[in-house]
Amino acid sequence: MSDGTPPTAVSDRQRTLARLAENPAVDVLIIGAGINGAGLFRELAAQGIDTLIVDKQDFCGGASAAPSRLIHGGLKYLESGEFRLVAQSTRERNLLLRNAPHVVHPLRTVMPTHSWFGGIWPSIQRFLQRPAKIDDRGVLISEVGLALYDFFGRRFRSMPRHSVMFGRRVRESLPDIRGDVRALHTYYDAAVSQAERLGFELIDDGCQAHRGAMALNYVTPVGHTDGTVDLETLAGERLSVRPRIVINAGGAWIDEINRRLGLATAHIGGTKGGHLIVDVPAIRRQLDGRMIYFGTPDGRICLIYPFMEHVLVGATDIRCTDPDRAICSDDERDYMLEAVRYLFPGVPVGPEQVCYRYSGVRPLPRSDADDPGQISRDHALVEDRLGDLSVLSLVGGKWTTFRGFAEEAADTVLTRLGRRREVGTEQMPIGGGRDYPRRDAERDAWLSRVAGHCDGDRGRAAALLARYGSRGEAVAAYCAEREGARRPLRTLPDYSVGEFEFVCRRERIEQLDDVLFRRLPIALSARLSSAVIEEVADCCGVTLGWSDTHREAQVVRVRRLARERHGVTLAGADMTGETTAPAT
Repeated sequence: MSDGTPPTAVSDRQRTLARLAENPAVDVLIIGAGINGAGLFRELAAQGIDTLIVDKQDFCGGASAAPSRLIHGGLKYLESGEFRLVAQSTRERNLLLRNAPHVVHPLRTVMPTHSWFGGIWPSIQRFLQRPAKIDDRGVLISEVGLALYDFFGRRFRSMPRHSVMFGRRVRESLPDIRGDVRALHTYYDAAVSQAERLGFELIDDGCQAHRGAMALNYVTPVGHTDGTVDLETLAGERLSVRPRIVINAGGAWIDEINRRLGLATAHIGGTKGGHLIVDVPAIRRQLDGRMIYFGTPDGRICLIYPFMEHVLVGATDIRCTDPDRAICSDDERDYMLEAVRYLFPGVPVGPEQVCYRYSGVRPLPRSDADDPGQISRDHALVEDRLGDLSVLSLVGGKWTTFRGFAEEAADTVLTRLGRRREVGTEQMPIGGGRDYPRRDAERDAWLSRVAGHCDGDRGRAAALLARYGSRGEAVAAYCAEREGARRPLRTLPDYSVGEFEFVCRRERIEQLDDVLFRRLPIALSARLSSAVIEEVADCCGVTLGWSDTHREAQVVRVRRLARERHGVTLAGADMTGETTAPAT
């Protein structure tokens, strides 16, 4: 399975550690490799800034791996008068559709309304920054809101404007929707199929853009002394770096990171968002590729849309003080299932149909708002100081606006460093979005060319394009050059042995769950099983040189994560010895 060469992922890490041991000076240290940190890392690397990014987990392994997976303008932010945020969000949405077409796709969205004039007065109250519950957004207020949404989304527009249908057409479109729905408004946003992969690709692009850009996962800050930041690896190795500027991009962990550095801050008041992946074919068929964005009787906004052969349901919004213990609880699960039953009262949906669940803590600014849903999703750069060392915390933000936030933060950093911007990222492709075949003729040519590496199998080429974007060609070529690498897995026949080799060698893999939960959409597509975990562990173990003991510890770790964090029941799994699994 392996060709005997040292795994690239291990070599990259060893080279980075050796380089820092020889010269610990960097221009910028970014702590936290979620989407905000990853976006800023690429931004600075593109300008030639020597930057080190570290994370105590895997890249995009925290809240950035647990979003609603929407790339959206934030329709509800219009109610609170956050027009600047909506304008930026819709613009960044349109840019992501261009720059990351391999993982960001248009999402036709419908919004059911139950009356003509409902929600007008509560919307006015919210616009005036007064608390108000909106349990019904009527046709009139929805039309006004969507007209504004179309207006703010006009820059780089690539999708149609909104429309509305009434009466009989509503029933034809969604036969099982509740009977009091008068109209369906249709508008367009976008969704990101593999958020975790996009986050990794930003970091990988940064490393490729500048030799002085370095990335380490599973590295924790442990202290600060006289301008030196001390770090510790998962294996207990210590290293020190001397940055000119520290960026705290720790998301919900920002205040904890600052505490470790010696700063007492209270910047974050995060809220937990839980989501479900549900196997409910009757609803999936009716959705016909659309998302439904709807209000519940308690005034919350929920969403439901097709996702990887299942249906994604979200999201809760609950205050959370300990992001390390954030899981989607049974109460949250039951709340979201009840919201689905409210919308589709005739379709039976129960806990037994939940295939996978996940939760993350939004890094929102600390707020005294009674309703967590009303806390702004805008972002800010907040400065603290450790003597002469500036620590800039990236507070707030959301997936959609990461590039815009990174651009703003990078310009601040460049000014502090006395440097000028060299490159704009507004229309810079990301990862597998580079040279992505958009037109039918381009796609046909790409599939024909790549099929040549796959024994003429265009279906296999199409699967690689969907999974990796244009990088699928490199995966196919890698597999074609190695004996036995094109062999499909027994448990995952649409994956090949060589794919896992490629990912382990090229994508900075440290743990088995890096592969199963983030680099590849195996867990997210509800395909985890004991047999899958064992077979993938075999592939990764051979490539990365794991001992039998380490391989078994990795298997136990993944089983524990699957059960405790994602509610996955692994039939036939041996749960003995779980306490020996390494913690992060």
